[in-house]
Amino acid sequence: MRFATLVFPGTWSDGDCHYVLTEILGQESELVWHRESDLSRFDAIVLPGGFSYGDHLRTGAIARFSPVMDAVRREAERGKLVIGSCNGFQILCEAGLLPGALMRNDSLQFRCEPAHLRVETARSPFTSECEPGQVLAMPISHGEGQYYVDNDTLRRLADEDRIAFRYSTADGEVTADANPNGSVDNIAGVLNEWRNVLGLMPHPERASEARLGGEDGLLVWRSMLSAVDVMVGA
Repeated sequence: MRFATLVFPGTWSDGDCHYVLTEILGQESELVWHRESDLSRFDAIVLPGGFSYGDHLRTGAIARFSPVMDAVRREAERGKLVIGSCNGFQILCEAGLLPGALMRNDSLQFRCEPAHLRVETARSPFTSECEPGQVLAMPISHGEGQYYVDNDTLRRLADEDRIAFRYSTADGEVTADANPNGSVDNIAGVLNEWRNVLGLMPHPERASEARLGGEDGLLVWRSMLSAVDVMVGA
C-alpha cells in the first residue's frame, strides 16, 4: 500500500507518520510537499499534525488553499482513504471535506497529554479492526482542538453513525472530565458522508510502538490496510 504523507510549512508529525508507515507497518510512504497537485499514484493520504502556515489567522485556513488540497479532494471523491490528525483534522474541516470547525481549547491552554477514546463505530475503514465501545489510548497535543458543529449537524452525525471516537475515561464513560478541550459531545473523531475521510485530534502515530507507551494507534492504520486490501481485491 502506498501512502502520501503531506507536508505543509510547519508540519512536524510527518516524520512520525512516515516512520510508522514504513518501519513498523512495512508500507510505502512518500513525503509530499504541499505544492504537489497530483496524488493519483497513492492509495491513501495522510495529513499529519503540526502547525500549517497561516495558523495564526485560523488553524488550517490558509493551508486549505494549497494546490495539494485540490488533489486531496479529487482522490477523496474517487473513494480513496484520507486521514487527518490534529492539524490535519483542522485542514480537512477548513477545506470542507469534513463538517464542523476546530476552535481554541476551552481552557485556553495547550494540552499535551494522554487521552482515552471510546470507539463509537467499527463501521468504517479506519475502525474496522476495533470493537464498538473499545477504549483506545492515544496522546493529544493541541491548542485548538475544541470540535464544534451546530445541533442539526450533530444530530446528523449521530444518526448516520459518523462519530468515530469520543473522549472517555479509561472505563469508557463519556464524561465532561474526560473531555480535554471542550469538544461538543466529547467528539474526538468524525467521518465524512462516504466514510472514507477521517479527522481526529489525537495522534495515532504516537501510539504505534510499545516502547513509546502503547500500540492502540496501530488499530487505525491496520484498519486502513485491511480496507484497501478489500478494495483492491474487489
